[in-house]
Amino acid sequence: MNKQIQEYNDSQNVEDKKICRILSSEINDFLNEAESKIWHGHPVWFLDGNPVVGYSKLKGSVRLLFWSGQSFDESGLQNEGSFKAAEAKYTSHDQINIKDLKRWLEKARNIQWDYKNIVKRKGVLIRLK
Repeated sequence: MNKQIQEYNDSQNVEDKKICRILSSEINDFLNEAESKIWHGHPVWFLDGNPVVGYSKLKGSVRLLFWSGQSFDESGLQNEGSFKAAEAKYTSHDQINIKDLKRWLEKARNIQWDYKNIVKRKGVLIRLK
């Protein structure tokens, strides 16, 4: 595991640490070809330089974010922001459904919008996959 992500996980309170450890472990195992790093202060995984999944500590939960998640057609994910992102929020590690998470990660690999070049394209997203 990326050392900075490990440090991020370890800096959380007891329950959030459990959530972060499960998420990072499952993401690392499933997207083993992805590059992972702390990006804008949070753990994020990239495929070919494009952010696909990450998580962050919010005030009352840990948010799992899929950059292209609105295209997944998944009822367990809520739209986030004005682009294509969708999220799930967790307050307890036992809320994480591993089967759902793996399905979402497979979709993150296969359904991607080009966030890598969003600035160059002045906010216009183009579907990659």
